[in-house]
Amino acid sequence: MGVKHGRDYEGILTDLTEAIGRIPDRYVFFEMDEEEWSRLGVTEQLEVDEALAEDLFYALGEEAVIPVGSGVVIHDKDQHRIHILIGEEELTFVPLI
Repeated sequence: MGVKHGRDYEGILTDLTEAIGRIPDRYVFFEMDEEEWSRLGVTEQLEVDEALAEDLFYALGEEAVIPVGSGVVIHDKDQHRIHILIGEEELTFVPLI
């Protein structure tokens, strides 16, 4: 189902892909290890990040908080944002409207 949004989906997906790229061990979400990740080329890593962003967008419609490696992705329905954090530190957020 995904999260409710007012912005263009493609724009949200682009921003979310970039945002989750800031989580250094995001590959753990796909049960990859650091060695497997490092063997991927830059283009392949971007494809994995895009797939992760899509998965998260739809999953956040059901689960408000999803761990991704050492980070966490949170859907804030009240502020219409997706927050990306590591620990207590917010790395960035993606506006949905």
